[in-house]
Amino acid sequence: MQRLAHVFPGVLLIAGLSLAAYVLAVGGGLARYGASSLTLAIVLGAVLGNLRPHWVTGRCHGGVQLAQKEFLRTGVALYGFNLSLQQILQVGSSGIVVDLLLVSSTLAMGWWIGTRLLKLDKETVLLTTAGSAICGAAAVVATVPVLGGDGERVADKTTTAVATVVLFGTLAMVLYPLLHAWTGIDGRVFGVYVGSTVHEVAQVVAIGSTIGGDTASNAVIVKMIRVMLLVPFLLGLSFFLSRRRQATGGKAKIAVPWFAVAFVALAGVNSLHWLPDAWVQALRLLGVLLLTAAMGALGLGTTVAKMRKAGMGPLLLASGLFAHLVLVGGAINWLVARW
Repeated sequence: MQRLAHVFPGVLLIAGLSLAAYVLAVGGGLARYGASSLTLAIVLGAVLGNLRPHWVTGRCHGGVQLAQKEFLRTGVALYGFNLSLQQILQVGSSGIVVDLLLVSSTLAMGWWIGTRLLKLDKETVLLTTAGSAICGAAAVVATVPVLGGDGERVADKTTTAVATVVLFGTLAMVLYPLLHAWTGIDGRVFGVYVGSTVHEVAQVVAIGSTIGGDTASNAVIVKMIRVMLLVPFLLGLSFFLSRRRQATGGKAKIAVPWFAVAFVALAGVNSLHWLPDAWVQALRLLGVLLLTAAMGALGLGTTVAKMRKAGMGPLLLASGLFAHLVLVGGAINWLVARW
């Protein structure tokens, strides 16, 4: 009962925040413009956190911490119900090859720019790069548990990384339809380009809906394959960080993110069609709501002072990665399509 009393005020606050974000995105129609409930939750949370900062540090603190950790992990695992083997086979090998090349090159580019040129700390670099390379805000928050370290410090950097996803993802929603009209590329090929280079799933859906035809379906499928690459990224990151700790005299402990493994397992269950459609839809909704709650909890801890403290480094890193996705991503898609 003491544990429940400790987290209940914060969970109640997060639940109201998440519901408001979901209603605005789905009921209010903002999702069609690429404003997912995840991004809206962090915006609403940031507004509330700046207006009532004592709520986060006071009675609501326990519930906010619960949402940032456990809600996040469970939400990522349930996200597996959005992907199936049938979808992967539908898009063919070209989509998989493009995703592999772009995710790996973006991760390498982000690490080089962030650590070598901008001299940013590894948490900021990894969080910002993961958001650009894989699946936007969901990738950012899924990377947090693997990083470990001081929770509040990492939470501040998480919010900054998500802000770059929102900024450049929104820019992509304006740019990509113009690129399609200017280049006249086949809709199916352009759909692979959109899915392999745009940050958020909601932003991919918005661009696909604007262009229509084969672009919409291919873009979403390729994007979901890219989402699945989150699992090997998290496992590889855990191994990479353990080796770095070992090199500096620390313990070489590899923390396997159970939620990432569960993500793959649930995608496999979804491929087998064992569960009734109504159950799958309910589990998808639960996953979205839990991720929305996690984003709202992160937003509550976001203040103007913390954003100023982050400086221009994350923005410069994200802008370089956006240019890489648009230009190098376009070249990779063109080469794979010809091959």
